[in-house]
Amino acid sequence: MARLSIAILALALAASPASAIEVLTGMLKSVAERGEIVLGYRESSVPFSFVEGKHPDGSPRAIGYAIDLCGEIADDIQAAIGRPVKIRYAPVTAETRIEAVASGRIDLECGSTTANAERRRQVAFSPVDYISATQLLVKRGSGIASYRDLGGKTVVVTAGTTNEKAVRDQLARLKIDAQVVTAPDHAASYAMVKAGKADAFATDDVLLYGLIATDAKDGSSYTVLPDKLSYEPYGIMFRKDDPELAGIVQQTFTRLAESRALRWTYERWFLKRLPNGERLDIPMSNDLRVSFQLMGLDAGE
Repeated sequence: MARLSIAILALALAASPASAIEVLTGMLKSVAERGEIVLGYRESSVPFSFVEGKHPDGSPRAIGYAIDLCGEIADDIQAAIGRPVKIRYAPVTAETRIEAVASGRIDLECGSTTANAERRRQVAFSPVDYISATQLLVKRGSGIASYRDLGGKTVVVTAGTTNEKAVRDQLARLKIDAQVVTAPDHAASYAMVKAGKADAFATDDVLLYGLIATDAKDGSSYTVLPDKLSYEPYGIMFRKDDPELAGIVQQTFTRLAESRALRWTYERWFLKRLPNGERLDIPMSNDLRVSFQLMGLDAGE
């Protein structure tokens, strides 16, 4: 149905370009009026959304799994409005990302954002594109083997993430006296552990593996503990109460699943070499595979 609606909309726009904007609603109308789609990116959420080098004009070059998925959605948005528009990238942090979407400062947030009930009261999410869990990164030989070893220690979390509540709840449950501090982004949180200002860094497991993999000099000195504290289903974030946009996002994921491009995009970032030559080697989980199959991915894939 979403695919048919987009085709009808595109025909209407082509037939009457002068009144094209009148056919559109919500974010699509805003994009047509502005002549651009704004994609929010994270600077250090490897491999979902991170900066790798610069464009010829000197601006940061945002790449990653979520950036690729957002690019596909942007293509379908342009098809729906009947003409190409400029793609602009805007940096966001864990603390600013939700407000940036809700206020319209960005159109899509392409990062590593957990889609939970609390956030759905403010924004909308695409189908699940990854499933993670809160875990701890520590320095090898630190003597910390689990959350039970954090007494008297300092744990850093990235401000604005769901991980802070998960850690605080676990420490309270186990009656462990540990200090929880925050840093503005994942790179800063990791830097605090490296500088000895924190004993552990708690965030989603895949992001911890990404930080280790992209730290060619010191990454091997750190490890991720096996204890999992939370279930974190990720999605692309966009403004709520916009059925036309929601239909396009759903159509994009269905198209990618049915064409197998969703699997190939996953493999590009989680199994193949990253730009620095390292590999994460994270096979697709059974839960994520089932989610993709429900969108049309061949069960044999």
